[in-house]
Amino acid sequence: MSTVRRSTAALAALPALLAPAAPAHAMHANPVAGCARPPAVPGAERQVAACLDDLTTAGTVASGHTVPADWAGLHPAGTRNPRGVPGMQIDGYFPDDSAFNTHHGWNHDSQFVIRLPERWNGGLVVSGSPGTRRQYANDVTVSDWVLAKGYAFASTDKGNGGADFHRDGRRPGDAIAEWNDRTTQLARAAKAAVAQRYGRAPRRTYAAGISNGGYLVRWQLENRPGLYDGGIDAEGTLWRPDGPHLLTYLPPALRAYPAYASTGSPEAHARIVDAGYTPGSEFLWDYHFNVYWGLTQRIYREELDPAYEGDETDYDYASRPKQVRQAVARISLTGRIRKPMLTLHGTYDALLPITKNSDLYASMVRAQGKSRMHRYYRLEGGNHVDGLYGAYPGKLRPLLPCMRAAFTALERWTSLNGETPPPSTTLPRPATGDLANDCTLNS
Repeated sequence: MSTVRRSTAALAALPALLAPAAPAHAMHANPVAGCARPPAVPGAERQVAACLDDLTTAGTVASGHTVPADWAGLHPAGTRNPRGVPGMQIDGYFPDDSAFNTHHGWNHDSQFVIRLPERWNGGLVVSGSPGTRRQYANDVTVSDWVLAKGYAFASTDKGNGGADFHRDGRRPGDAIAEWNDRTTQLARAAKAAVAQRYGRAPRRTYAAGISNGGYLVRWQLENRPGLYDGGIDAEGTLWRPDGPHLLTYLPPALRAYPAYASTGSPEAHARIVDAGYTPGSEFLWDYHFNVYWGLTQRIYREELDPAYEGDETDYDYASRPKQVRQAVARISLTGRIRKPMLTLHGTYDALLPITKNSDLYASMVRAQGKSRMHRYYRLEGGNHVDGLYGAYPGKLRPLLPCMRAAFTALERWTSLNGETPPPSTTLPRPATGDLANDCTLNS
């Protein structure tokens, strides 16, 4: 249970959830000569700082300032990332009374990392981890790239993690709610640390995240807009009291898939499609059934409806007591964003189906009258996890290059000139080219 607010967050880039177990990773001190005195991170119970020759994963893997298991499988094979960004890294944790995170042998949750490049462009990027991974999960997908552009970077483990995250908190929904609180806590602390380090507050602060991290971006821009200038939401998880959400579309898919797999039953296929999964993504269903669907259903049901005792495939959210809907309401989104946001989602997402998540969230934004500050790009052939691109290069496309293109568009949109991003659209899958690194937001 946490001292901020017991909670957990929405689903996740689930391969994150099943990433290799990370060892208790020891910090290696590799201070650069002349390293400046580190800023004090407000509210931190512990912090350890080092000045490094390279803050990107090209350097931090060797120096012990990242944990590769956190980001394994989240980017496509062939991703080109920058390297050679010197600066200061601060690792630490905020007060908390749960201990799912064993990184650095600390056995303490609410761990964070803050990276401060020597050549700063005046900006800050804040992120929360996808799935139930830890604070380094965005090192390849976000940190490397924004550091090379000159941004300071901060990331949180969200206050709890792993397949047992639902054990954190006193009430149903506490663990997920904590994810939002910890992101807010880090954003405030990182802005203060940046101001100490460089002598002035960030000129621009952006939120960026994937899956559960995308959910955090949405929640922050709806509820804490004063902390940010905009955000990038990649395939964020959607929670609403009346659904749809994980607990409404996973059970019917779990029930129907065995019959579809064994006989090719058209009825079973129709039930999976009705649950939200896109026709054409069938080649991904077996993998997701065996790896993600059942586990995801169980751990989020344990968090939001721990009193249920039946088989997960028989779970019926609509028939559950009102207390379950109340737990979901605590973590739900409204679509009332108050800062510019760009959303990306793949049409072949076989974990968080696009029609039940980002398609619906975009309509919620419209219903709130906020379309002018939102852009939504549907990626034809995009799946939930870019690590699967290497297995199906002729069928899938990665989200990461488009996430980076969206970030550049967000920078221009929030600049003094206010260059408007391309209109919301479905982006066809390119027939040729370097899909692992290139993307244009124009259809």
